[in-house]
Amino acid sequence: MIRLVIAIGIAFSLVFSSSTSEAIRLKDITNVFGVRDNQLIGYGVVVGLEGTGDLSTNIFFNLQSVTAMLEKMGVKVPPAKLTQLKLKNAASVMVTSTLPPFTKTGTKVDVTVSSMGDCKSLQGGTLIMTPLKAANGEIYGVAQGPVSIGGIAAGRAEAGVQKNHPTVGRITGGALIEKEVDFDFQGKSVIKLMLKTPDFTTAMRIGHQIDMNFGEPISKAEDSGTVLVKIPDSFKEDSVRFISLMENVQVTPDINAKVVLAEKTGTIVMGADVRISTIAVSHGNLIIQIKEETIVSPPPPASGEAIQIVPRNRVTGKEGEDHLLVLPQGANIGEVVTALNSIGVKPKDLISILQAIKASGALQAELVIL
Repeated sequence: MIRLVIAIGIAFSLVFSSSTSEAIRLKDITNVFGVRDNQLIGYGVVVGLEGTGDLSTNIFFNLQSVTAMLEKMGVKVPPAKLTQLKLKNAASVMVTSTLPPFTKTGTKVDVTVSSMGDCKSLQGGTLIMTPLKAANGEIYGVAQGPVSIGGIAAGRAEAGVQKNHPTVGRITGGALIEKEVDFDFQGKSVIKLMLKTPDFTTAMRIGHQIDMNFGEPISKAEDSGTVLVKIPDSFKEDSVRFISLMENVQVTPDINAKVVLAEKTGTIVMGADVRISTIAVSHGNLIIQIKEETIVSPPPPASGEAIQIVPRNRVTGKEGEDHLLVLPQGANIGEVVTALNSIGVKPKDLISILQAIKASGALQAELVIL
């Protein structure tokens, strides 16, 4: 018997996952190797602010950025005058964006603009032309345009009003793609599928379903996260059509027994396949017992069949002397929680009970605490 002392004051909600997984398209559980997003980043200046820019003259990189920009425009700033510049209407920002796969030159993508200095708000500002670079240092896009922050900031620190986050904004379609990421499907003879959640059983099922759908052995599970698919000869000149057909193949993924406890958000997520061994739990004057029993089932008369011995689990819950619940079949975690809920155990107490069951070694699942 395990005695629990509950000292958690967070409200928890409970979510059960389905015990029987449904078939899912390959495009939802796998990615084609090489087909991925690329992150872009750049440094720029937002101008046109109403006195809410980088207020401190110690933000030297803002002064340097504006000076360099002015010099490109033909305006030379004497070095002796740099410390006298008051750039309350300008702010130094980092510009980030994502380059989707197969994006062509001339396509527009969204960008996020984030203040670097002591800017109070980017409201009403305009981002000046900013090159966007990838991890290899090459420029793939150029961003420019009015910044939308979806919030306001007014007043002073001791008596001000702020809505949302005024120092981060977004420019819809603010980046123009200038360079493409090369990827040639037509030159490939093998497609590599990468599982989003690696699992050996799922990888084997994917290979089997692909072979069944195309009527020939063209796939092989390389490991738990990779499936190699050979492009059939009939699709050699039309790889895109082959991938379109393949990504719509239906596969039932396998799911590990897992219980996830998110204390910050107050959420418990557990799979219905989670099982527990024989155990008794005491919480206050509440007692939950899980017992393993053996049922002997005699065969019908004159049938010639052997006697069947069937194991059965029984889950009972009671408080004091009152018998509250008996579940005749299956000692799974869903039935245990149902027994706890039926006698008034609050969701906030479930996390301590589950942690104690895991600590005792009776919870046959991975326990993840976020």
